[in-house]
Amino acid sequence: MQTCNGEKNIQEEWLISDQDEIYDVVDQQDQVIGRATRREIHQKNLTHRSIHILVFNSKNQIFLQKRSMAKDENPGFWDTSSAGHVDAGETYDECAVRELWEELRIKETLIPFGKIEACKETYQEHVQVYICKTNAAITINPDEISEGKYFNWTTLSDEIQNNAENFTTSFKLILKNFFETISNQYLN
Repeated sequence: MQTCNGEKNIQEEWLISDQDEIYDVVDQQDQVIGRATRREIHQKNLTHRSIHILVFNSKNQIFLQKRSMAKDENPGFWDTSSAGHVDAGETYDECAVRELWEELRIKETLIPFGKIEACKETYQEHVQVYICKTNAAITINPDEISEGKYFNWTTLSDEIQNNAENFTTSFKLILKNFFETISNQYLN
């Protein structure tokens, strides 16, 4: 799309190309059965893959991102520290490293923590969840994230309960499934 003075709107151009990214289509057992564009996958509600990363600092606070208003899913909602679709032919681990760098500009050791099978709350995505701990400076990617901040892990459940409409369904499901395990095994 072009502006009145003839310049292309870069943000809208990015959205168009984002819709044409190619992802693996998978079955309920997470086996690849085909490929499709992001647009096709979301229009047809096809099962695919994503990653979500929970970034903690040494104070056991979790960094959350507020999704850009330009996002096609959950714009303006609070979400995991970093998240993204797994590209066609890419592994979960490769995607996690890429997304952590693209969204937060950090390179850290990622621990695969758990997996959630594709369901309505994840928009038919098999979700691999990772954890990392860092005190590195985070620089958010403004094309992906409108803001980011650290939340107190111990009071996060109360925050979500009081303001559930401000958080993505995927993030709420991750916390529901893993809050106690993360608290007991990773943050002690």
